[in-house]
Amino acid sequence: MSKLSVYIAFILVAACAMFVLTPVLAADPITAGDLGLSYGAETGLGTKDIRTTVAQVIKVAMGLLGIVAVVIILIGGFTWMTAGGNEDKVSEAKKWIFSGVIGLAIILSAYALTSFIINQLVNATTSTI
Repeated sequence: MSKLSVYIAFILVAACAMFVLTPVLAADPITAGDLGLSYGAETGLGTKDIRTTVAQVIKVAMGLLGIVAVVIILIGGFTWMTAGGNEDKVSEAKKWIFSGVIGLAIILSAYALTSFIINQLVNATTSTI
Protein backbone atom coordinates (compact mmCIF):
# COMPACT_ATOMS: atom_id res chain seq x y z
CA MET A 1 0.00 0.00 0.00
CA SER A 2 1.12 3.48 -0.72
CA LYS A 3 1.44 6.16 1.92
CA LEU A 4 -1.59 8.00 0.56
CA SER A 5 -3.86 4.97 0.83
CA VAL A 6 -2.65 4.34 4.41
CA TYR A 7 -3.50 7.95 5.36
CA ILE A 8 -6.90 7.70 3.70
CA ALA A 9 -7.62 4.41 5.47
CA PHE A 10 -6.54 5.89 8.81
CA ILE A 11 -8.73 8.97 8.34
CA LEU A 12 -11.68 6.79 7.32
CA VAL A 13 -11.31 4.58 10.39
CA ALA A 14 -10.95 7.63 12.64
CA ALA A 15 -14.01 9.27 11.11
CA CYS A 16 -16.07 6.09 11.52
CA ALA A 17 -14.92 5.76 15.13
CA MET A 18 -16.40 9.19 15.90
CA PHE A 19 -19.84 8.03 14.85
CA VAL A 20 -19.87 4.81 16.85
CA LEU A 21 -22.52 5.01 19.53
CA THR A 22 -21.44 4.15 23.02
CA PRO A 23 -23.93 2.72 25.49
CA VAL A 24 -24.89 5.04 28.34
CA LEU A 25 -26.97 4.64 31.44
CA ALA A 26 -30.29 6.41 31.59
CA ALA A 27 -30.45 9.49 33.79
CA ASP A 28 -31.87 9.26 37.27
CA PRO A 29 -35.28 10.83 37.79
CA ILE A 30 -35.21 14.50 38.74
CA THR A 31 -36.44 15.32 42.21
CA ALA A 32 -37.49 18.64 43.72
CA GLY A 33 -34.18 18.82 45.59
CA ASP A 34 -32.27 18.57 42.33
CA LEU A 35 -34.11 21.57 40.91
CA GLY A 36 -33.45 23.69 43.98
CA LEU A 37 -37.14 24.12 44.76
CA SER A 38 -36.63 22.94 48.32
CA TYR A 39 -34.33 25.91 49.00
CA GLY A 40 -37.11 28.35 48.22
CA ALA A 41 -39.46 26.65 50.66
CA GLU A 42 -36.78 26.62 53.37
CA THR A 43 -36.07 30.35 53.03
CA GLY A 44 -39.71 31.37 52.80
CA LEU A 45 -39.49 32.53 49.18
CA GLY A 46 -41.90 29.93 47.85
CA THR A 47 -41.51 27.28 45.21
CA LYS A 48 -42.95 29.09 42.20
CA ASP A 49 -41.05 28.30 39.01
CA ILE A 50 -38.98 31.15 37.55
CA ARG A 51 -40.39 30.47 34.08
CA THR A 52 -43.90 31.17 35.33
CA THR A 53 -42.73 34.36 37.03
CA VAL A 54 -41.03 35.58 33.84
CA ALA A 55 -44.20 34.78 31.87
CA GLN A 56 -46.27 36.85 34.29
CA VAL A 57 -43.85 39.78 34.07
CA ILE A 58 -44.05 39.72 30.26
CA LYS A 59 -47.85 39.59 30.36
CA VAL A 60 -48.00 42.55 32.75
CA ALA A 61 -45.59 44.54 30.56
CA MET A 62 -47.70 43.81 27.48
CA GLY A 63 -50.82 44.87 29.38
CA LEU A 64 -49.21 48.17 30.36
CA LEU A 65 -48.17 48.79 26.76
CA GLY A 66 -51.76 48.13 25.70
CA ILE A 67 -52.96 50.74 28.18
CA VAL A 68 -50.45 53.23 26.74
CA ALA A 69 -51.75 52.56 23.21
CA VAL A 70 -55.34 53.12 24.32
CA VAL A 71 -54.32 56.39 26.02
CA ILE A 72 -52.68 57.50 22.74
CA ILE A 73 -55.94 56.78 20.91
CA LEU A 74 -57.87 58.73 23.55
CA ILE A 75 -55.48 61.69 23.23
CA GLY A 76 -56.06 61.66 19.48
CA GLY A 77 -59.82 61.57 19.98
CA PHE A 78 -59.70 64.40 22.50
CA THR A 79 -57.55 66.48 20.16
CA TRP A 80 -60.00 65.85 17.32
CA MET A 81 -63.03 66.79 19.43
CA THR A 82 -61.41 70.01 20.65
CA ALA A 83 -60.00 70.97 17.25
CA GLY A 84 -62.89 73.33 16.58
CA GLY A 85 -62.68 72.82 12.82
CA ASN A 86 -58.94 73.53 12.63
CA GLU A 87 -57.69 71.22 9.86
CA ASP A 88 -54.14 71.12 11.23
CA LYS A 89 -55.34 69.83 14.61
CA VAL A 90 -57.69 67.35 12.94
CA SER A 91 -54.88 65.92 10.79
CA GLU A 92 -52.64 65.74 13.87
CA ALA A 93 -55.40 63.94 15.77
CA LYS A 94 -55.84 61.47 12.90
CA LYS A 95 -52.10 60.73 13.06
CA TRP A 96 -52.35 60.12 16.82
CA ILE A 97 -55.32 57.79 16.40
CA PHE A 98 -53.73 55.93 13.49
CA SER A 99 -50.47 55.51 15.41
CA GLY A 100 -52.36 54.31 18.48
CA VAL A 101 -54.36 51.75 16.49
CA ILE A 102 -51.22 50.43 14.77
CA GLY A 103 -49.44 50.25 18.13
CA LEU A 104 -52.39 48.46 19.70
CA ALA A 105 -52.46 45.92 16.87
CA ILE A 106 -48.73 45.26 17.28
CA ILE A 107 -49.05 44.97 21.06
CA LEU A 108 -52.02 42.59 20.85
CA SER A 109 -50.27 40.36 18.33
CA ALA A 110 -47.09 40.38 20.44
CA TYR A 111 -49.15 39.53 23.54
CA ALA A 112 -50.83 36.62 21.76
CA LEU A 113 -47.53 35.35 20.37
CA THR A 114 -45.63 35.57 23.65
CA SER A 115 -48.52 34.03 25.57
CA PHE A 116 -48.64 31.08 23.17
CA ILE A 117 -44.87 30.56 23.16
CA ILE A 118 -44.52 30.82 26.93
CA ASN A 119 -47.42 28.42 27.53
CA GLN A 120 -45.90 25.91 25.11
CA LEU A 121 -42.45 26.21 26.71
CA VAL A 122 -43.78 25.87 30.24
CA ASN A 123 -45.91 22.86 29.28
CA ALA A 124 -43.01 21.22 27.42
CA THR A 125 -40.47 21.71 30.20
CA THR A 126 -42.60 21.17 33.30
CA SER A 127 -41.48 18.11 35.21
CA THR A 128 -43.88 15.65 36.78
CA ILE A 129 -42.59 16.02 40.32
